Amino acid sequence: MTDHAIHASSPGASRSSLIYDPKVRSIFFQVLTAIVVVLAIWTISHNVSTNLARSNTASGYAFLNGRAGFDVGTSLIAYSSDSTYGRAIIVGLLNTLLVAVTGIITATIIGFIIGIGRLSKNWLVAKLCTVYVEVFRNIPPLLVIFFWYSGVLSALPQVRDSLHLPFNTFLNNRGFAFPKPIWGENSWVIPAALLVAIIASVAIARWAKQRQMRTGQQFHTVWTVAALVIGLPLVAFLAVGAPLSFDYPIAGKFNLTGGSVVAPEFVALYLALSFYTAAFIAEIIRAGIRGVSKGQTEAASALGLQPTATTRLVVVPQAMRIIIPPLTSQYLNLTKNSSLGVAVGFPELVSTGGTTMNQTGQAIEIVSIWLVVYLTISIATSLFMNWFNAKMALVER
Repeated sequence: MTDHAIHASSPGASRSSLIYDPKVRSIFFQVLTAIVVVLAIWTISHNVSTNLARSNTASGYAFLNGRAGFDVGTSLIAYSSDSTYGRAIIVGLLNTLLVAVTGIITATIIGFIIGIGRLSKNWLVAKLCTVYVEVFRNIPPLLVIFFWYSGVLSALPQVRDSLHLPFNTFLNNRGFAFPKPIWGENSWVIPAALLVAIIASVAIARWAKQRQMRTGQQFHTVWTVAALVIGLPLVAFLAVGAPLSFDYPIAGKFNLTGGSVVAPEFVALYLALSFYTAAFIAEIIRAGIRGVSKGQTEAASALGLQPTATTRLVVVPQAMRIIIPPLTSQYLNLTKNSSLGVAVGFPELVSTGGTTMNQTGQAIEIVSIWLVVYLTISIATSLFMNWFNAKMALVER
């Protein structure tokens, strides 16, 4: 046996080879990381249980069945002070989703308009859009909320001097009052008809796309979809006897009675987050359009397409693959920024949960609910946007 073979077969060489083996080192550091994480979780749990026992505070979620004892100004479901803490948190969750969904839709529309406006050849339009973006991007969102709540909505007239607007609506510093729709018997047929119309519209749109890919012939689905989505529920509405009446707001000497009211806290939060997020979305839209090769625009012009048609049919579809990933982050930011509503008294999830925490002392449980809810909303939004991004990806024929 040679000296080299003896040296390679020695125990020291074997240990040295294990140390420098990437697979062994990878397993070692993973096990070490897992041990550190487990120890950290155990330490935190032990400290929490010790502090709870020392303060004589009961743990668990049984408190959610207790009587809340506080009112909520804005609720999408029936709620009173006799409702449970669990229902109060559900009210806050629904209000958070309401702000998030309406804010995302509005911010997307405004951001899209501003983003395209920044690329306009009209000097005044481009500069106005630039000023909008620079102003709102450099102001904290909480300051924007206070501006709308204290600077705009609070300056509206008192209830006794409410502005009487068309369609029996009123505007004052307590909100916007409008007739409340009251649905009668068999009204469930109308949303069912709407659902059928949406499913049929999706099926027609997919058929039209497959037909165009196969034959090159276009089928304009806009009017067909509009007829289905509007016409079918309207036919169902008339068929069941138009089961709809209204509870109109009535102006009194000191207050309004009847109808529904959109609270100023919701309006301030909704407008602030919409205008604030739209500034960031506008830059994403502008960057996405800039990312499309200039040759695409030149080719569209050579084919005789007008600038508007070029933007709608050529530039924007290709820019979407650049726009969607960063757009997801802005949607998540808007959803999480809805927690700032607590500053103006809007009863979103953090507000109702904070009141519950102050009354019950169940801080750990409330914070865990906040974590789970916001994490679930964020993951669901990300999954949807990833699916939408995959659908919008360019596919070579």
